Amino acid sequence: MLKTMRRLVVTALIVSLLIITVFQIKSVAQSEVTVITNQRLVFDNSQTPSEYRWNLEQLNSEIPNDWSSFGFLVMEMKASSPQRFQVQLHTSEGVNLLSIYPYQNAWIRAALPLEIFSQRTPRYSSRQAPYLNSLQNGYIMVNRGPYLPVNKIEGISITIPEPIKEPTLEIRSIRLTKNYPGNAVLEDEPLIDEMGQWIRDSSPRKIASLEELQEVWKQEEKQLKPRDFDYCRYGGYCSTKVQGTGFFRVELIDGKWWFVDPDGHLFFSVGVNIIQPSQTTPIQEQRSIYQELPPTDLLTTEPESAGSKLAFHLSNVSRRFGDEWSKGWVELVMRRLQAWGFNTAGNLSAPEINNSSRIPYTFRLREERWETKITYSEFPDVYSEEFVLNSDVAAAAQCAPRRNDPFLIGYFIGNEPPWSGNETQIVQMILDGPDTATRRQLEKYLAIGDTSQRRKLFFYKAFERYLQVIDTAIRKYDPNHLILGIRYAGIAADEMVRASQIFDVFSVNDYQYFPDKEKLEKFHRLTGKPLLLSEFHFGVPTQGMSAGLKQVRDYQQRGVAYRYYVENLGAIPEVVGAHWFQWVDQPNTGRYPDGENYNIGLVDITDRPYPELIKAMQATHHLLYSIHSGEQKPFAQKPLVH
Repeated sequence: MLKTMRRLVVTALIVSLLIITVFQIKSVAQSEVTVITNQRLVFDNSQTPSEYRWNLEQLNSEIPNDWSSFGFLVMEMKASSPQRFQVQLHTSEGVNLLSIYPYQNAWIRAALPLEIFSQRTPRYSSRQAPYLNSLQNGYIMVNRGPYLPVNKIEGISITIPEPIKEPTLEIRSIRLTKNYPGNAVLEDEPLIDEMGQWIRDSSPRKIASLEELQEVWKQEEKQLKPRDFDYCRYGGYCSTKVQGTGFFRVELIDGKWWFVDPDGHLFFSVGVNIIQPSQTTPIQEQRSIYQELPPTDLLTTEPESAGSKLAFHLSNVSRRFGDEWSKGWVELVMRRLQAWGFNTAGNLSAPEINNSSRIPYTFRLREERWETKITYSEFPDVYSEEFVLNSDVAAAAQCAPRRNDPFLIGYFIGNEPPWSGNETQIVQMILDGPDTATRRQLEKYLAIGDTSQRRKLFFYKAFERYLQVIDTAIRKYDPNHLILGIRYAGIAADEMVRASQIFDVFSVNDYQYFPDKEKLEKFHRLTGKPLLLSEFHFGVPTQGMSAGLKQVRDYQQRGVAYRYYVENLGAIPEVVGAHWFQWVDQPNTGRYPDGENYNIGLVDITDRPYPELIKAMQATHHLLYSIHSGEQKPFAQKPLVH
């Protein structure tokens, strides 16, 4: 009897161990699930969008519908084009969408965090754009929502909204994993040459050698001639005359808004953002992707970046002008701006440009200077004495030295604040945070009634105070110059727009193929102020770079897009200027810190202009006065997108 019982106990233990082992094996197996393998997708440019879609039951019966226990969707892939594509997860509640900007003609492993599909999380957010994430290993991700649960997945699709030619995407595998496998470039050969060019791109623009590049530079400098755009010394139209005050101002004349330059000439601002000799990129962990690293000691304004960032454009500028490259670069920039018809150095241009007393410029104040110790998604403790003091100190340091500079058009006080649409979240952050002056004001306000609408109204009152305190500080130390606004990102709540009426100009970064006249008129109606389009661009996905925010088919169409957009902007009476973003292409491996790698420059990484775009800009700039004054109709040809 005892032996029988012992056998039963042993048998039970063995069975238990077997069951545990089976469950462990199943658990290990479920820690990684293959979704798709060995696919070559060819996208049809006659279809917009061009899409491949798979339902889960078509793929593998072992693929679960609930992906919430997994951490990552891991793709091993190679794209023939750096053109943006979308990964879409189809759920019972709708479609989750993530945009990918891949390296061109290179195998990469991209581990996409599943939580970025389902929730807006700070872990994958940059300071400037909360929906943007840079992982620096061959792609960046953009998710603007909707954010939907991943526990009821029905299918997956890959889409290119507007394919150029017939781009391909080779997929080695797409799999679900619980653990982070690491992002990686799965290549042994270099991808970037010594000049910063993408090796695996066959663009006819590619330079074959440094000797060829030197010759191209010499030819440009021989051919670069000044042109007559009727500009006076401050960039206004010489043939016009109203009262001059010694500084820039704005005036409504015969139903049209204009800047007026210090000498009293009408001025329509055509500018370029970030006229800088360098655009840095983080040094990739995989050094093998570089044929040769540029010198890091050139980053004299960023000594802390030595060894962590690269600047290929700056390296090429140094090759062009030698040890005294700064002086040569500034002189060339001035010659180019004059020849191309620009009269404004836009946001974040180099001090050597802004302080040259050779071209009007805008100046963006460093908003971190008036931040408080406690902030709420970058929004300060606006009812505190600390905020008032910080704003005063910041204005004294940044505005007082410029108060007598006639070349300064005015100040921007920020860039694309992330608060519109997040008002209730910010209010909750204030309530959940430590005791502050702003929290005390909020609690007093909500004591009368705590509703979602009242929470929003409180934020709008706090935002109005934010602008008023900064406005007061700026005008205290510089009563001579314009305040150009906060550079909203396309849209903002009406209450926030209306609060901007205390400024002299309403600025907005607005990326469109055609000006949204209805929206612009609304901005003017809410503020009563003239409008400055402080950012826009068009790009082409090639040379290892993506197209940016507005894609066109090729470089010829980029010129068409510029003429169409800027001339039609110029025809709007409330608009007083338009500033292109930006001077030089962004690095193939992504700018620091957020990873944008847009082909949007007037010049490329080797410091060569894009002739198709420059020619179109010159044509438009010759016509802008007559267009804005109503004497001539704007360009009517629409650009081809794909």
